[in-house]
Amino acid sequence: MDPVRNPYAPGAGQRPPELAGRDAELSAFDVVLERIAYGRPERSLVLTGLRGVGKTVLLNQLRSAAISRGWGTGKIEARPDQSLRRPVSSALHMALRELGPRHKDQESIEEVLGVLKAFALREAGGPSGSPAKVRDRWQPGIDVPAATGRGDSGDMEIDLVELLSDAAGVAADIGSGIALFIDEMQDVQPDDVSAICAACHELSQQGAPLIVVGAGLPHLPAVLSASKSYSERLFRYLRIDRLDREAADHALLAPAAREDVAFEPAALDALYAAADGYPYFVQAYGKVTWDLAASSPITAEDVAMAAPVAEAELAVGFFGSRYDRATPAEREYMHAMADLGGPSGAAVATSEVAVSLGRKPASLSPARDSLIKKGLVYSAERGSIAFTVPHFGRYLLRHPD
Repeated sequence: MDPVRNPYAPGAGQRPPELAGRDAELSAFDVVLERIAYGRPERSLVLTGLRGVGKTVLLNQLRSAAISRGWGTGKIEARPDQSLRRPVSSALHMALRELGPRHKDQESIEEVLGVLKAFALREAGGPSGSPAKVRDRWQPGIDVPAATGRGDSGDMEIDLVELLSDAAGVAADIGSGIALFIDEMQDVQPDDVSAICAACHELSQQGAPLIVVGAGLPHLPAVLSASKSYSERLFRYLRIDRLDREAADHALLAPAAREDVAFEPAALDALYAAADGYPYFVQAYGKVTWDLAASSPITAEDVAMAAPVAEAELAVGFFGSRYDRATPAEREYMHAMADLGGPSGAAVATSEVAVSLGRKPASLSPARDSLIKKGLVYSAERGSIAFTVPHFGRYLLRHPD
């Protein structure tokens, strides 16, 4: 098999050659765009799921759908140590630049850009009240003076509502819309989460053509609910899960068929058992199997030969890189979770982890909270904890040190 023609593409946020099993989500988003185009009220969207299920890929595909309809778009990736003011400014600036040339009243565009500039430059100071460092400020390339009295109060909730309302007005003037995409949304700081919820609430009441599409780990709905109780009704939540058998097979077969390569049924059985339907694993096992197979059709023996190689690559790049970020205390905590949850990585009670380690639950809170902040585990429900990475429990059981 020619490795140059290998169609499979395992990578963080990298679009697979065949986006299988996501037709329902794409169709639902098309309905949202259509409804907003007709002036109908719609909720913003939130995608949730484990690592490796393709949330970022789907987020990018939704953005492409919005762009194809002439919407202004911008995308950001949240970080737990960064305010959203700077990335939102940059993303919204991009969206307005896409819409600006189609707007007849350039004076209106300049007014909104002035608000955007004021919003961007009004960076909040540090915990002690000191001004933000120069390196943390975004210097917008906007050739209009910053507005005064709008978007510049320093209160993120007030400023974001004003900025997004004005930006939505620009889109409405030309019969278009704006979509702001936020990846890793669970890492947004609490005050900024509150601001996003407040802005979406206000925009939905106005019927404004601006929506937020977020993607994050399974506990993201709880993060939003903790900020604003009405967030449960404010967003439409879509759970992105692993692929069913038909979709997983299609993700392998369709790209291979374009290269005149086939799979024996037993090979597909073995690949599904190894990848467990997780899109990232489907690509990872598919790529190695292709490279090691002698010819078409690909057989179960080819998969058996490729599986250890794929697992070794995942152990270093997918699992190991995350494990290396943990402190010794955090690794001890995760190993206890794996022992209790087994290879499937089932959610376990935090009290059981404490018993397993012979410690009081309160003494383990710092390790657990740090693991949550690092995105390695999440609180599945009150009193329980689970891995954000599929098959992580299996990896830890195979690598006890």
